[in-house]
Amino acid sequence: MEASIVQLKKILDPRGNLSIIEGEMDIPFTIQRAYWIYDVPGGETRGGHAYKTLHEFIVALSGSFDVVLNNGEQETRYHLNRSYYGLYVPQMYWRHMENFSTNSVALILANQEYDEGDYIRDFDKFKEVVNG
Repeated sequence: MEASIVQLKKILDPRGNLSIIEGEMDIPFTIQRAYWIYDVPGGETRGGHAYKTLHEFIVALSGSFDVVLNNGEQETRYHLNRSYYGLYVPQMYWRHMENFSTNSVALILANQEYDEGDYIRDFDKFKEVVNG
């Protein structure tokens, strides 16, 4: 599968809107882990790695930020700024996040528990692995 923006269900209500993410329905995996990134100082980046097998779904719950993906041949930038859509990122994409707005919150859902052995933290090694 390729990385892609996914529109989430949005229930409009004058008391406040609600969006829903259900594993294996809205995203193509069972959710095993959730974490969030917040209070990122101006100019900082997060990420800078790839996963061998892990899949992620990234949502801007508040504010905005860019997710920059590289598949070993091409780089693509996604600007996330609405809580009713997110970015599906399959395994073997190099990723980093940047341009965080003030008070932004990034929610990341993953299909696996944390495993340091699943990370590729060197971009040249990533390109070797992905391009054979």
